[in-house]
Amino acid sequence: MKDAAVGEEAGAARYVPRRGGIPSLRRAAAGCQGCPLYQDATATVFGEGPSSARIVLVGEQPGDQEDRLGEPFVGPAGHLLRKALAEAGIDEKSTYLTNAVKHFKFSTASGGKRRIHKAPNLREMTACRPWLMAELKVIDPDVVVALGATAGKALLGTSFRVSAQRGMALPAPAWDALGVQPVQNDNGHRLVATLHPSAVLRADDREAAYAGLVSDLRVAASALRRPAR
Repeated sequence: MKDAAVGEEAGAARYVPRRGGIPSLRRAAAGCQGCPLYQDATATVFGEGPSSARIVLVGEQPGDQEDRLGEPFVGPAGHLLRKALAEAGIDEKSTYLTNAVKHFKFSTASGGKRRIHKAPNLREMTACRPWLMAELKVIDPDVVVALGATAGKALLGTSFRVSAQRGMALPAPAWDALGVQPVQNDNGHRLVATLHPSAVLRADDREAAYAGLVSDLRVAASALRRPAR
């Protein structure tokens, strides 16, 4: 993923500790100033879940409520995601939830009180990518679910398109760019892309969009049901 590697040293890479697990990464990320987003955000919102998780779900960035509470997926989109996970047969307690970008990017409406979500750009995704890579290396999951275009691009490059690649369990060769070494058998790492739950909330046909999200998550669940490595 050459396009995402450019400029990483000028971003978060210098803040990522060489050793330690998720708690060590979380502590270090709290002081990250790898891109300008930290200046307006309330705090770094790092991933949550067990280090032994077999599945990692990657979203775009924290939203307003996540930024205020310091936890990922605690707003309306997070509640919808948890409902979809349950319907797909994925145990939330065995998942790790994180975002491609760890700070909330927003603009303020007239009056300065309402914070409006803004999608992170390529430079911001690139700057923050070392944190995501560090999380994946520590957890070493069987399956990663990319929730939306930003997560997919952060993982697989700017050519990624949700519409073209959603609902498929991409095989181990797709992980070469992550620096994660898959096992050499049929139980290697896989990535499944789907809509971000916030896109479901915005959809004109919310029922159909939600059904699609659950269907894609069932693909991930099916991959998890293969024998543990």
